[in-house]
Amino acid sequence: MRCPWCQSLDDKVVDSRLAEEGVVIRRRRECLSCGRRFTTYERLEEAPLWVAKRAGQREPFDRVKVVAGIRAATKNRPVTEEQLEELAQQVEEALRGEGAEVTSQQIGVAVLERLRELDDVAYLRFASVYKGFADIGDFQREVGLLTKTTEPKRKG
Repeated sequence: MRCPWCQSLDDKVVDSRLAEEGVVIRRRRECLSCGRRFTTYERLEEAPLWVAKRAGQREPFDRVKVVAGIRAATKNRPVTEEQLEELAQQVEEALRGEGAEVTSQQIGVAVLERLRELDDVAYLRFASVYKGFADIGDFQREVGLLTKTTEPKRKG
């Protein structure tokens, strides 16, 4: 690792610890040439996740787009920025479990599943765009699905 002050490649690791919930290793280093200390972060390089779009093109997965879609659906709702980021992280982790390439449909379903648990109104907003609602009947049908509960079966 090159020293940010003197550009020397000679350093020693003074301290290592886990950061960001164990996803990153933080290392304190000391330059053996100038004696100054600096911090480096070590992360696993993840394989790129590709998205197959409906029109046939492929593009790299972009979590920022997921957050933007969720943010639009949760506008003026009691949802924090941390919850948005956490939801997007959960979606990305779930998609990575599906393989190196996912469809935009898989992304939409993954977002909907998690939005349903987070906020009903945001779920309906996202569903109306994602599923392309054409009229009020589509909303009524989705609200019916959202509120549908079944009685537990009783042992006879």
